[in-house]
Amino acid sequence: MDFSPYSFLTTMEKLQLKHLLRLSVWLQLVLSCRGSVGETVASSTQPFPWSKLRLPTDIVPNHYDLLIHPNLTTLDFTGFVKIEVDVKRDTKHVILHSKGLNITSASIVADGDQESAGLGKVTVLEFHPHEQIALVAPEPLIAHRKYRLYIEFQAKLAEGFDGFYKSTYQTKDGEKRILAATDFEPTAARMAFPCFDEPSFKAMFSIKIRRGAYHIALSNMPKVQTVELADGLLEDHFDRSVRMSTYLVAYIVCDFKFVTATTTSGIKVSVYAVPEKWSQTQYALDVAVKLLQFYEDYFNISYPLPKQDLIAVPDFQSGAMENWGLITYRETALLYDPRTSSALDKLWITKIIGHELAHQWFGNLVTMEWWDDIWLNEGFARYMERVSVNSTYPEIQIDDYFLDVCFGAMGRDALNSSHPISNPAETPVQIMEMFDTVSYDKGACVLNMLKDFLTEEVFKSGIIRYLQSYSYKNAKSDDLWNTMADTSSETDFSSGAFCYTSSHAKNKVERYTCEKLGLKEMMDTWTLQMGLPVITVERTGRQVRVRQERFLKGVLQEDPDYSLLQSGYHWQIPLTYITSGSRRLQRHLLKTQSDTFQLEDDVSWIKLNVDMNGYYVVHYGEDGWDSLIVLLNHNHTALSNKDRTNLIHNAFQLIGTGRLSLDRALNLTRYLRMETDNIPLLQGIGYLNALYRIMEMRNFTDTAEKLKSYILQYFKPVIDRQTWSNEGSTSEKRLRIEMIGLACDLGYPPCIQKASQLFQDWVKSNGTLSLPTDVLRVVYAIGSQKTEGWNYLLNAYQHSLSSSEKNKILYALSRTKDTEKLSKLIELGRDGEVIKKQDFAALISSISGNPSGHTLTWNFVRENWAELLEKFHVGSSIIRNILYGTTSHFYSQEELEEVKTFFNSLKEQGHVLKVMEVILELIQKNIRWLERNRPVLEKWLEDIIPSGAN
Repeated sequence: MDFSPYSFLTTMEKLQLKHLLRLSVWLQLVLSCRGSVGETVASSTQPFPWSKLRLPTDIVPNHYDLLIHPNLTTLDFTGFVKIEVDVKRDTKHVILHSKGLNITSASIVADGDQESAGLGKVTVLEFHPHEQIALVAPEPLIAHRKYRLYIEFQAKLAEGFDGFYKSTYQTKDGEKRILAATDFEPTAARMAFPCFDEPSFKAMFSIKIRRGAYHIALSNMPKVQTVELADGLLEDHFDRSVRMSTYLVAYIVCDFKFVTATTTSGIKVSVYAVPEKWSQTQYALDVAVKLLQFYEDYFNISYPLPKQDLIAVPDFQSGAMENWGLITYRETALLYDPRTSSALDKLWITKIIGHELAHQWFGNLVTMEWWDDIWLNEGFARYMERVSVNSTYPEIQIDDYFLDVCFGAMGRDALNSSHPISNPAETPVQIMEMFDTVSYDKGACVLNMLKDFLTEEVFKSGIIRYLQSYSYKNAKSDDLWNTMADTSSETDFSSGAFCYTSSHAKNKVERYTCEKLGLKEMMDTWTLQMGLPVITVERTGRQVRVRQERFLKGVLQEDPDYSLLQSGYHWQIPLTYITSGSRRLQRHLLKTQSDTFQLEDDVSWIKLNVDMNGYYVVHYGEDGWDSLIVLLNHNHTALSNKDRTNLIHNAFQLIGTGRLSLDRALNLTRYLRMETDNIPLLQGIGYLNALYRIMEMRNFTDTAEKLKSYILQYFKPVIDRQTWSNEGSTSEKRLRIEMIGLACDLGYPPCIQKASQLFQDWVKSNGTLSLPTDVLRVVYAIGSQKTEGWNYLLNAYQHSLSSSEKNKILYALSRTKDTEKLSKLIELGRDGEVIKKQDFAALISSISGNPSGHTLTWNFVRENWAELLEKFHVGSSIIRNILYGTTSHFYSQEELEEVKTFFNSLKEQGHVLKVMEVILELIQKNIRWLERNRPVLEKWLEDIIPSGAN
């Protein structure tokens, strides 16, 4: 097959390179050291000229001309890149990134140098540990001059999910088709082409892709022309990109179909999917158009590209990736099938599209300077999910979801193995580990707290100015805070709703701007130290004393190391509160370890963290909790649904610290039988269900049965009023999904009977009967309990063209109590054909949560660790999720010792992951929690359930 990689060079460039190219074949024959390639042979003893993980700043790229030719038959690709660079300081070598690429030729040419063909013989060295190559020139590159690097390379399409990798799908006729896709974040562009693969090395890209006539090629920018080559090949030329980081480069060769529409500002939006799933793209298209228009209006900054593609890739590790102009998605995050997608599926798709489109500004237009501040990308995108979807799709009620985001962040952040939002990360594995709930969810929740503190108007003005100031540049956290402070100091706050120091704010006597406040100093306490505070409230008459401490799950105040774990932790906390005397929100900025403020009237209760806009836990003391429990039992609507949900969350979180007893937290949930709002209902019942799962998993059968009986009896009215339909609001649908699922899991006879009948009807119709999508998962789960049903579902899984349906079926298959069937599932996931590799971590986690399967998965992971690392690299989210999913539910000392032994063996192999530290701490706290609280739970159940009621 003809390969002429220099078709886009000027005539002069071709002349300059002509004699260099004549040498390439001879050089490839004589080179003996992999990576030591180019215009001369490198000595095997020649040292690599750079010792640091980060690239030097002597040379800066300006523009890449990149040509890629994937062969989807041989599953490899060839490429050529010309990189135009500026030299900042004299140097004899160019250091850039390359991983797994066979460099077949390289040269350096001075810009405008018409007399010389180049700088002479260039040696290419490779340093595998740092994924770097060096182009060593025989004479120095001169400062303040421009040069062009020419590199030719080849490699196999990757088998995983990083770099330029192979993806497959199967048609309804059973034909297997292959495509090639990219996923570069954070450090995988170097697997696809040699480059300066760090976010601060922004450049422009002109990309060309070679393909067969039966495929299409997509990239960040629109296609400007297609050139016919020999052997029937086509070469697509894409427009020059805006200045961007390498991790945002993307290209795909596939045979997909698409739908398209245009925004009011003229941006062409298209959604791509495999041909047989084309009909599932319309919802995503509607959402993308609406949200892209929203962001342009909200930020008052035009989307800078002429098009925005969204594509559902059959094999994809994460939910989606924000490549500028070509966003890639897992199919479940983009494709909506009205026959099989539930209300929660629609919520997921909508918020993921909102997240990725937010990145076109936060992350793409303005990029963090280094990965230690990845939260500037991900925290903002998570925050903007809420803002954008609330505005454009209020019926989806994303606020309900956002509470869960912050609760989840707190659960992770309350461990001593947490990390600051801004955290040092140097190696690729350390960088990958930064993509976690702290960077995403805590980042979003802290931003939401700041918005609430500054007001929506000031916060919005600040982030717009931040985007304007750093467009096409890189930024650090300090840049954000400084921009915010500048904005706030210029704003007229005569309206009074801003930055008050105390409850006397309404008098406007202690008002000050955030410039005087020291916004950076305040926000550094949230981003540069890990963890979160717990506020203890003591009320004496009208005087309220508040005290802050570090909130640590599973650590008691009487523990010997308590003081050490608290040492040095201090936050500046924007407190909010309401009282029985006034529902008007009042504020107090807590800048010291403790402080007092005066209430205006005598009150019977006080509630802090109004509507859960703050990122902290509140402990009200014995009397304070008693007054709030009384309030909930007699007039729960005196508090908002978010405040009620927040109280339930805080109560159960405080159990692990010894500040609140389990029986008191359980007593607080007794009011839920009167609750008509779905958010607090789901929160309270969720904790009860979690307690039941712990007892079931640990084989405490008597306690589990009593708790099951209590849940089914006490919440029978809520369960019985759920309909097996798709009717109602998103919140009502979410409650239906959870309550029907819980009832059937607990063996509630009416639920089992209804689900069984629906499953039988569906099977009789050969899968053509349309069932309510919100109950599909539970219907499949009940159907899977019998062998014939399980086998039918497995067959349906293999032939379904709906990714959302496949997810529901896979969950159902994992719920069987038959260990042979569970073992078969694991083997199917291991093989990667029937169950794709991308779903393996979710499968293992789901089976691990099944009392019949957790030993199977734990043994499998230990026995097949080497094989898992061949499939998924050690820093990947899949490996981390597999480890966490198989071990985080352990509650015994024996299991802890097994995990320690296994992790020690991994460390001996050089595999050290942050998640290991998290898991060990979590299991230790699980053990302690169970020892302290199981007797309390059993006593409470004895007192609450009449004798013989079981």
